Amino acid sequence: MSFDSFGEFVSMGRHGVYVWSAYGLCLVVLIVNVAGPLLAWRRHLQQEARRLRREERP
Repeated sequence: MSFDSFGEFVSMGRHGVYVWSAYGLCLVVLIVNVAGPLLAWRRHLQQEARRLRREERP
C-alpha cells in the first residue's frame, strides 16, 4: 500500500481514526504492562528498606 502524501497516510483511506486509536490503545497497554511491575518493585524495595530500619532499632 502506497500513499501519495503524508495526509493520505494519516487518514489511511478514511480508516485513520480506527487505525491510530488502535495503535494508541496498544501503546497505552504496553506502557502499563511495563510501568506497573516497575512501580510495584520500587514500592516493595521502599517497604523492605523501612522494615529493615525498624528491625535495626534496639
